[in-house]
Amino acid sequence: MAAALDADMLIFDDELSPAQGRNLEERAGVNPLAERGLKIIDRTGLILDIFAQHARSAEGKLQVELAQLNYGLPRLRGWGEVLSRLGGGIGTRGPGESQLEAERRAILRRIQRVKKDLEALERTRDVKRKQRTKSGIPVVAIVGYTNAGKSTILRRLTDAGVLIEDRLFSTLDPTTRRLDLGHGREVLLTDTVGFVRKLPTELVEAFRSTLEEVNDATLLLHVVDSSKDPGRQIEAVGAVLNEIGAAGKPALLVMNKIDLLSEPELDKLKGRFPEATFCSAHDGAGVGDIVERIGSELARLWVEVAVDVPFDHGEVVARLHEEGEVLQETYTSAGAHLRARVQADLLPVLTPYLASEAQ
Repeated sequence: MAAALDADMLIFDDELSPAQGRNLEERAGVNPLAERGLKIIDRTGLILDIFAQHARSAEGKLQVELAQLNYGLPRLRGWGEVLSRLGGGIGTRGPGESQLEAERRAILRRIQRVKKDLEALERTRDVKRKQRTKSGIPVVAIVGYTNAGKSTILRRLTDAGVLIEDRLFSTLDPTTRRLDLGHGREVLLTDTVGFVRKLPTELVEAFRSTLEEVNDATLLLHVVDSSKDPGRQIEAVGAVLNEIGAAGKPALLVMNKIDLLSEPELDKLKGRFPEATFCSAHDGAGVGDIVERIGSELARLWVEVAVDVPFDHGEVVARLHEEGEVLQETYTSAGAHLRARVQADLLPVLTPYLASEAQ
């Protein structure tokens, strides 16, 4: 069929094993109806190619390279006499090592180098993340299927100068901006890499440090393209969140691109997802509702407490400073008295120290 259509490439919407890819390439290459061999690409290879085109930052490029190396290592092979060619240069084991083995060793060394570089960048990211945590400002991570309009919403809400394109995976590097909720409240809004159905394992592993932005967030803003099978997008994003351990995070569902829907379609969608916020980041309709929903949800998730902590339990005071927002701190002969705003899930730890006024 590909030969009849004069196709240059076959793309499979699933991951092919190394043996399957090799066999398919051999079959396509000897097809008498084709003037040249057809290139075979599977779903993972295509996604990695797209990611490689869009990587901009040093960390993004390294993450994509690591994913490509891990994907390509088991798919190494030689053509014609390459497999039997012997190597004996510097860095090889001697004249008995084949070219394929030398390439494999070179890739393994490169993988170790990239991992070390990523670890150094990850330490820098951890420092910045801890600084944000100490500031006491809640973090809201924007998640969603690729091309759902996450970056457009970030720009609408914060006037962030981020790349906005109508194509897959245009955002690989997290962008964080402040969002004013009014009444002296603000949050940090973080745009993240777009998810996709059957996200390759290599990408999940390579982008784990970036995806940790999602795990560390107080609230998730789950953006869905309402014009393109929203149920399937929600299911795919849920699967990725489960894979990275963020399935239980509080989340607000945002149905974007309602400008592409007719009135009957929008009414039907509202009946199907009554808890969602509906907006169009393109023309700004409903964007203000997102800010209100974020504010009300955070008010529910964060509570103000007063605690009396003995001197010998200083780790509790340290945790309040690290994970909450300390509003007042005084000391008596018995210990520290603090008033703080904390996430509700920290209450079980603080219950033994709640001051009588907060009991």
